[in-house]
Amino acid sequence: MQSFGSIQYLSRQELDIRKWDHCIATSINGLPYAYSIYLDHMAKQWGALVLNDYEAVMPLTFNTKYCISYMYQPAFVAQLGIFGHQIKAALVEAFLAAIPKKFRLIEIELNQANPLPANPQLSKYFNLRSNYVLNLHAPYEDLYSQYRDNIRRNIKKAQQLDNRYQTNIPIAAVMELSRSQMQGISNLTDLDYRNFEALFNALQKENKAMACGVYSASDQLIASCAYVISNGRACYILVGNHPNGRTSGASHFLIDRFIHQHAGQPLVLDFEGSDIRNLAFFYSSFGATLETYPSLRINRLPWPLGILKTPAGKRTGAGE
Repeated sequence: MQSFGSIQYLSRQELDIRKWDHCIATSINGLPYAYSIYLDHMAKQWGALVLNDYEAVMPLTFNTKYCISYMYQPAFVAQLGIFGHQIKAALVEAFLAAIPKKFRLIEIELNQANPLPANPQLSKYFNLRSNYVLNLHAPYEDLYSQYRDNIRRNIKKAQQLDNRYQTNIPIAAVMELSRSQMQGISNLTDLDYRNFEALFNALQKENKAMACGVYSASDQLIASCAYVISNGRACYILVGNHPNGRTSGASHFLIDRFIHQHAGQPLVLDFEGSDIRNLAFFYSSFGATLETYPSLRINRLPWPLGILKTPAGKRTGAGE
């Protein structure tokens, strides 16, 4: 295996957070989820693998249950993985080899800039997941011209029904609508929502988060979402759609107004998915393009736990 220098595991307490956040901020693939503030709020526990003097890093989010340590993907965290300036397949392999053996189960998402390892003994643990992104650098008229006809029709319907788009709405209202929609189909907990609310409030003070909604003519919130923003990327998260808004074009209007608001800026709208066919079609209907990222599943649990544990294939809290 090619040598890149020293990759060492550091606990959260051992990390130099100033250097950590600088690495994420200056990396070619920085994401909001990888900053210390995000991980501190959303991960049960986390440490990291660090290459040399923070040339590249990999957050390791983990928990311990029944004396077994395992790596998992925290709520409202779509991608993590390796961050740095030059990320090649050999570097991915080196980081994976450095993951402490104490983690008997690994179920995590890497990021779109992390290539699959060339080694078939490692690549067998991966599959690719789907994400859709839309570059907003062009003028709104150019972006709008890429919408499918059904998106345009629904936007016009929302306007004809006097639906109203509003930014900086209370995050509590966004959470309430999202929770009502996800009830029974998500494993998100009350603590997950409380943690995200605290995170959102902290990020909003730094102008790195915003909550948006569409209100009906009767002033009912019928579609809403939050965005977390960094590294030229706005991640569409905590989505909620009220049944009263599903035939009024509210969700189409919600996304369109964000695009209109930020068109012509060096910003990418990240839809955080989806592997679900209908959602993938919906996001692509705005002109968004497919961007895949690796999902890693390694099961080193002792028998019989190893045969009882099935890979966690559902991501929660994302734009899905």
